[in-house]
Amino acid sequence: MSTVETKDGQLIERIYTKNRENISIDHIPQHVLDAFIAIEDNRFYEHNGVDVKSIMRALYRDIIAMEKVEGGSTITQQLSKNLFLSNDKTWMRKTKEVMAAFYLERNYSKNEILELYLNRIYFGAGTYGIEAASHHYFGTSVSDLTVPQGALLAGLPKAPNSYSPLNHPEAAKQRRNLVLARMEDLGMIPSEKLKRMQGATLAVSSKEGEDDTWSNSYVDLVINEAADKYHISRDELKRGGYRIIVEMDPVVQRTASEQMKNGAFVPGSNGEVQGALTLMDHSTGALVAAVGGRDFKHGDLNQVITKHQPASVIKPLAVYGPALMTERYEPFTLISDEKQKFEGGFEPSNHDNRYEGSVSIYEAIIESKNVSAVWLLNQIGIPYAKEYLEKMDLKTKDNGLAIALGGLSQGYSPLQLTEAYSSFANNGSKVEAYTIDKILNREGEVIHEHSKNKTNVFSPQVAWYMTEMLQTAVKSGTASSGVYDKALAGKTGTHGHPSNKGNAHVWFAGYTPEYSGALWMGYDQADKGSWLNGSSAYPTALMKNILNKIDQQKSLTTSFQKPDGVEALPPPIQLPVINNLEGQLNLAGLALLKGTLTWTPAEDERVVYRIYREEEGDDVKVGEVTGEGRYQVSAFSIFDQTTYYIIPVDPLTGKEGEPSNTVKLSWDL
Repeated sequence: MSTVETKDGQLIERIYTKNRENISIDHIPQHVLDAFIAIEDNRFYEHNGVDVKSIMRALYRDIIAMEKVEGGSTITQQLSKNLFLSNDKTWMRKTKEVMAAFYLERNYSKNEILELYLNRIYFGAGTYGIEAASHHYFGTSVSDLTVPQGALLAGLPKAPNSYSPLNHPEAAKQRRNLVLARMEDLGMIPSEKLKRMQGATLAVSSKEGEDDTWSNSYVDLVINEAADKYHISRDELKRGGYRIIVEMDPVVQRTASEQMKNGAFVPGSNGEVQGALTLMDHSTGALVAAVGGRDFKHGDLNQVITKHQPASVIKPLAVYGPALMTERYEPFTLISDEKQKFEGGFEPSNHDNRYEGSVSIYEAIIESKNVSAVWLLNQIGIPYAKEYLEKMDLKTKDNGLAIALGGLSQGYSPLQLTEAYSSFANNGSKVEAYTIDKILNREGEVIHEHSKNKTNVFSPQVAWYMTEMLQTAVKSGTASSGVYDKALAGKTGTHGHPSNKGNAHVWFAGYTPEYSGALWMGYDQADKGSWLNGSSAYPTALMKNILNKIDQQKSLTTSFQKPDGVEALPPPIQLPVINNLEGQLNLAGLALLKGTLTWTPAEDERVVYRIYREEEGDDVKVGEVTGEGRYQVSAFSIFDQTTYYIIPVDPLTGKEGEPSNTVKLSWDL
């Protein structure tokens, strides 16, 4: 047994083998074995560990969904993942899984592999292995299970909590009946018995335990980190007697876990909406909280490290940050906001289908302009943008302009985006997230200790510019949903569903003076029956709700502090609409007149007013004033008749507002 503890000595969890009873395959009924083979791997006795047909089917579904969604794993591959690998869905992990599967097939018989698989897989409610699951759900040994009961257990490993017969009986019954139908298709049960078996009650005899799952997601990451970084496997942890000192803040972790279960923030087509949240101390990389699912239990897919399409959350990282690092662009530089077609026929649309011709980078960020982001990426170049993504460990093989909108073949995980946004929060430097501070052996000796990993990405000036702009996005832009009165900067993202008008993924990513974080909502698989009917307003409001709850216990910082040596970003200018321009003439002597133009100026004294005189052909600019509503026209003859108008100008962007009404100055004889 090993323990997971905080730095101040609070015990979080013990890691040991629990609720597991090994059983020989000779004592498992054939109909139970058939059920698992039917639903998980019907060619189990034919392939050599890898089923090429299943892989091609999975690849096809991945291409359709534009991300890695289908597992395509045989029973042997699933066992190899359970024994040797982490639970993420990447092609690199898939390659390792295949190699491990070949190893198992060369060294063990099919029945040995199947027996080991059935004794190791997770069935929910803290139970591992089919014998423990049989006792937990039916109060009997696996040798006494009926065909419907065996089919129910066979349906659990795909999503143990979602298909729990105790918490979700209807979903469990549908899944069981699917297993039975597969068995009938394969000739494992008679067709005439299928309908009666599918009509059988679930016949469960246990009650779901009141296990407190608030720390499960975090401990799952700890176990993965111990294996990946320090080469201590899960099995070694269970028997090694290690003390693992972690960076979790129990107050923050428990608060986040509780709030992620809040049904008021779940905009789904059904009750299986998932979510993930990470909060990291961006000065060190210490992960203080991680929630990998709305009710995460050990053995579930940990959404903290699962990759999804990032949508507009990527814009500051892939486009605006890199652009501001050039000498050409500043926050108030005007960029295109015209509907247009780019190379390759790519024609993005703004989310509200409104286009202003040109906007500043500041406005494009606040309003999450899609066309502007794509246009700017096209200007700075995809290879240049990818250099910055790689500095933030956001590598991608994609080379299209859709990168600007988060349209990627693989996507990023909440943990990756949390790290990336730390580059803005941490004066331009991205820090690597970690959970384990140190590991001690049985003798109390420190055998592993974390060393900080920091990468310089942006200049301090660009990081501060982004902080100021992303603060405005939270206060009055696309991230304004919900209420949080203290310092918060961030960006939203919404990725549409591939087969209906709903959404597949919604995001909020950002930071406070204390934490960087990301919050994702979606489904384990966004299929035709599972979609989000809400926007990124939901994760944004939920993130603010979580921060409010944390603030009640820890008092978070009120405002960001500008670092020394950087310039503050002036507030944007709102140009006025002038519709009360008036003119007056007075004698100036010797048959000459002088005119005075007056109007109501904007409260912002930075606005420049350009005065124009109408003439045939091009109108003539005769002067300008700043911050006031009065202009003296040069002397002219009493016989002249001249028309004037005013145009307000934003000195930050150079953008002109709408012309005022006109006024004619003439001397009526």
